[in-house]
Amino acid sequence: MARIVIIGAGMSGLAAASRLATLGHRVTVCEAAGTYGGMVGRYERDGFAFDTGPGLLTLPAVYRDLALKTGREPLEELVGLAPVDPESRHLLPDGTDLVLPNASRGGVVQALDGAFGSGAGARWAEVMNHGRTVWEATRRPLLEEPLPADTRPLGTDPYPGPPPPGRLARLLGARPWTLAEVAARELGGHPGLTALLHEHALRFGFDPRTAPAGATVLPYMEQSFGVWYVRGGIRALADAVYRRCEQRGVEFRFDTPVEGVREDGGRVCGVETAAGRIDADVVVSAMDARVGFRASPGRAASRDDRPQPMRAAGAPGRVVVLLALRGERPAGTVHRTVVHAQDRTAELDGIFGSGTPLAGRPTVQVLRPDDPSLHPAGHEAVVLTATTPATGTDWTAPGTADRFADRMIAQADAAGLGLGGRVLWRVVRTPADTGRETGSFLGSVPLPALAGARGAFLQAPTEQAPGYYLIGGAAHPGGGLARVGMSACIAANLIGPA
Repeated sequence: MARIVIIGAGMSGLAAASRLATLGHRVTVCEAAGTYGGMVGRYERDGFAFDTGPGLLTLPAVYRDLALKTGREPLEELVGLAPVDPESRHLLPDGTDLVLPNASRGGVVQALDGAFGSGAGARWAEVMNHGRTVWEATRRPLLEEPLPADTRPLGTDPYPGPPPPGRLARLLGARPWTLAEVAARELGGHPGLTALLHEHALRFGFDPRTAPAGATVLPYMEQSFGVWYVRGGIRALADAVYRRCEQRGVEFRFDTPVEGVREDGGRVCGVETAAGRIDADVVVSAMDARVGFRASPGRAASRDDRPQPMRAAGAPGRVVVLLALRGERPAGTVHRTVVHAQDRTAELDGIFGSGTPLAGRPTVQVLRPDDPSLHPAGHEAVVLTATTPATGTDWTAPGTADRFADRMIAQADAAGLGLGGRVLWRVVRTPADTGRETGSFLGSVPLPALAGARGAFLQAPTEQAPGYYLIGGAAHPGGGLARVGMSACIAANLIGPA
């Protein structure tokens, strides 16, 4: 039995704790905040309840595996889980109203043909076929296995569109495509199809003009494996994993920030907290790897020994607006609606650094779950989300957050959603709130790992030094609810049973 300390009780920390305790280890979790969940937060007031982080689940197989491996029972016995169907509604600037089914690539083709004309669905399907090629090439090295010591093969984009890189291609100036070039060349620059492809990238925090073409794997995964809702909100998933940790004897120390990681003889041997030292054979850090401790063989990690965050300029964040609405959810309302920005180029410039931040009306995701446990009878709980700059904007300046929230609501209402006139109260959450509450770098979005771009979109390796491991959104395989669960699984497999 090893003594294991996990730094952070976010979803990756909870998942790792439950797996490692099941393997027979003695696990202690130190969490700086007063509760668990990290970015999977919850806000409650006047009988309303809202997820403050992710609201939907993709690749539920990750948490199904966790439930079975730590308790031999299906996930559906721990939480209420249901597919979101239709998967999404997209309201485009030209007035197009597009509704896409869940986990039905054939249904998506029909919907696109109906909205954009015959042939649009076939174009999209071909791009999704290329996304499947990316998935098959990268699923194991990017999602299921530790990052290899030699990451050069992952620096090449497996998307099959452009000519393969080589001496002749380099002489001719050929280079791998970006996601925006996929839209231009393979989707014919069709404005609706382009908006759909770009929205997937933007929602995950990528600029489609610089993201590799392999980012097509993101819509491929959603449309192939589906999008799911957890009854009571995603926070209910965190509650279930926390309960599993308690059942497996995990010790939690809340309000206990870790100040340093100790090393002895070339191996990590514990952590330092304000309450004193905790000895350990293994330390697993679920802190944001962009700002957390870094260790290398032969020395200890401390707060003065931190990695330089990558891509600080233009780092994307999210603004979330929680709306308590009077009146019931209208019949036929879709769970997830995306209202697309009028000027997509200006929006991308503003988020990623060359334009005016927060100008105009943004692309807004509107989540309206049909879940009576989230609100008093006769009312509705709605969550609006927009990708925004995390840097270059003083979110704490008076009026900044509220003015941007006004734009988000106006954008939704201009598309006919009619939310503004029903507001009882609202709460606006910005990247500054995310950074303060979770310790993430500038409150920015941890990106999912992608192949290509010479490895620019890979995350920190799991195994950092003897006895020291990194998990979570800024570690391999990157951000997102499913991926942080995978990071915990990878670390647990590396550590092994007691």
